Amino acid sequence: MTNDLYFGVMSGTSADAIDIVLARVNDRELSIVDSGSTALSETIRHDIKTLCSQSDNEIEKSVSLGVTLSLITGNLITQLLEKNNLSPSLIRAIGYHGQTIRHRPNARQPFSVQIGCPSTLAFKTKITTISDFRMADIAAGGQGAPLVPAFHQYAFQTKTENRFIVNIGGIANLTLLPSDEQTPIIGFDTGPGNTLLDEWINLHKGMPFDHNGEWASSGKIIPELLTSIMKDDYICQPLPKSTGREHFNLDWLMQHTAAFQALKPEDIQRTLIEFTALSIATGIAQVQQTHRISQAHIFLCGGGINNTTLVNALQNHLPETSISSTQALGIHPQLVECAAFAWLARQTLESKPGNLPSVTGATQERILGGIYFG
Repeated sequence: MTNDLYFGVMSGTSADAIDIVLARVNDRELSIVDSGSTALSETIRHDIKTLCSQSDNEIEKSVSLGVTLSLITGNLITQLLEKNNLSPSLIRAIGYHGQTIRHRPNARQPFSVQIGCPSTLAFKTKITTISDFRMADIAAGGQGAPLVPAFHQYAFQTKTENRFIVNIGGIANLTLLPSDEQTPIIGFDTGPGNTLLDEWINLHKGMPFDHNGEWASSGKIIPELLTSIMKDDYICQPLPKSTGREHFNLDWLMQHTAAFQALKPEDIQRTLIEFTALSIATGIAQVQQTHRISQAHIFLCGGGINNTTLVNALQNHLPETSISSTQALGIHPQLVECAAFAWLARQTLESKPGNLPSVTGATQERILGGIYFG
């Protein structure tokens, strides 16, 4: 009987930490055994953000940083193995997403780059590692993102109600899980989640994030700025679509605010909260209208769930919709994406597809990832 223990590793657009789950995964369900997280240093965060746009000597910098991130990940996995008194031989695989530094699905030659060295991780941990999950979907004409809707279907879909799974990480994405299995699953990036909020408060307060949205709550929405940023080309782009820090970043924000004078920083922060909430709510409304879904339950995951001001803003835009945490469905909101890559690793080893063409726009289902033996 094959082992059913997997590690899932995720470091998202926020580039603030590496998160890991140890999970049991089979055909029917996933259960979390343990989890861990390690914060990334300010130096590493800066290096990641720098690599998200063109810079000098970026090839050497990206490869070197990728090895560093793999060594950090390996240390955390070793700690979790020791904590749970487990031998590496009892783990079937690591699903290693890596750190996205470029995502260009609409380029002349589409690509998506995640740094992190799976060979280093496999050698250090002695565990087979699956990585490079996005390019197989892109090769088939897809966006390569979001990939988590396939996992959402496996873990959260039910015949009793329509559900939206909304992940608010650095970038926000949503998944429609219809109760009617004849209705296709839809998923896409709605726009920025926490990334602009984090960049803005770091610039003005030197803080990595806005705790509970407290700074934003001290400001007021700037209607003209909100109207301007909601007209961004990405927000208006038809499906399928995906985005990242290479589009929504501090330079993007500076360009939009340059047309306004004497704006208070806290008012811009509050407006960015509204931008994230409104872009998510708009995406949900569009999907509901297109697929004639009148009632649905929203379940939130990702770091944004801890931003009370943001969650309240989303609820204000969807006053008749029930909003809960994925904890109610059995997976802690901070661990959903890690769990997804544990599941995706199993899909790869079982020679099963990991993408959903109805989400990414790929021409066919694909087995995702490359295998690096431990």
